[in-house]
Amino acid sequence: MWSTQRSAQLFEEACRYVPGGVNTSIRVLPRPLVFTRAQGAKIYDADGNEYIDYHAAFGPPILGHCHPTVNRRVFETLQEIDLIGAGTTELETRLAKKICEHVPCAEKVLFCNSGSEATYHAIRLARAVTGRRKIIKFQGCYHGFHDAVAMNVISRPEVAGGGHGPYPHDPLGAGGVKEAVENTFVLTFNNIHEVADTVRHHKSDIAAIILEPIPHNIGCVLPKYEFLAGLRQIATEMDIVLIFDEVITGFRHGLGGYQKICGITPDLTALGKAIANGYPCAALCGRADLMEHFATAGGNVFFAGTFNGHPLGTAAALATIEELEKPETYQHIFRLGDKVRNGLTEIVERWGIRATVAGFGSVFLTYFMEPPIENYTDLLRNDAEKFIAYRLKMLERGIFEFPMNLKRNHISASHTDEDIDRTLEAAEVCLKELF
Repeated sequence: MWSTQRSAQLFEEACRYVPGGVNTSIRVLPRPLVFTRAQGAKIYDADGNEYIDYHAAFGPPILGHCHPTVNRRVFETLQEIDLIGAGTTELETRLAKKICEHVPCAEKVLFCNSGSEATYHAIRLARAVTGRRKIIKFQGCYHGFHDAVAMNVISRPEVAGGGHGPYPHDPLGAGGVKEAVENTFVLTFNNIHEVADTVRHHKSDIAAIILEPIPHNIGCVLPKYEFLAGLRQIATEMDIVLIFDEVITGFRHGLGGYQKICGITPDLTALGKAIANGYPCAALCGRADLMEHFATAGGNVFFAGTFNGHPLGTAAALATIEELEKPETYQHIFRLGDKVRNGLTEIVERWGIRATVAGFGSVFLTYFMEPPIENYTDLLRNDAEKFIAYRLKMLERGIFEFPMNLKRNHISASHTDEDIDRTLEAAEVCLKELF
């Protein structure tokens, strides 16, 4: 019998000192859990329950939790250097060089500590070099906590139900600066005609187009090639900065990010999450002529952060990339991704369940709806109640898929065929119970 009594007690104490007991608003669970250990593909709670982890902290540990090679490199670095905060370190140079070798758009790289920081700096840079204020983002894409983009992700139907933008602004919370919010157009993913119309009417005002090339913050919505190619053409013709937010797709889908897979090269790219297998590290990279506008190179665009390029994060990132450079790493992860997606598809088809298994590479999830799935409006047909109920049932059977509507699952290099088999067995039981 699944018991979480100890977690509940510890969580009650956490709430005395931490607002809501968690340090990120979307870490709240329907049933409080306090975690005490993580190893490989498994996580453990305060009651001793073991879970096969597919949440993976929203994606960073691509090699698995507490990976011995990464941790060893971090421990070795700790013996030699910590934060200096002046000049540079050899680690920063080596990591920047690696990124430039692998990511198509990367001619120069700057390091920060989170994806939100990277996208913030990208947008600031775009506004500085173009002299314009407005940006375009897409309904369903998440780019961080700052005012210009913290809006229109998993929106209410009355906001996104029309299927065509520009959508009304749907901020993620209160306190944003109205002028910052109003300078953002929110459009429909995979609709290049809508982008063209918006640019035509506001071409002298738009500094940047920013998007997740695969909107993983609403699960997995695959882009049409002509949509990405159209964005590149429009941005080039209109001198708009094209920004790919590859915080999730970068390194998880390949060392070159999704831009290398699709063959569309943006001007700037934000990287994070899987870059350092769970250690804090993020980066902004792109064209040299743009990146040299930053004050680090004598330009007029401010860029700073006490913990930027921290030796522990850069050491972890170097070790992670070296593991990902081994061909067998991605081969293993992607094979397991195919196995779980094929297995889930077979189950829902055999039982006649109204569901669609989606994913790419190491990402998978089950929407409780039928195709097509081309943008966020399509996902309003997903049965959110069943989506969450299914994941709560899986949780009771030791399979951790984050119980929040539209959230994706991740496979790491530490997952095994046995883990996938156990997951599929649990999924069949839970789906039969649910339907």
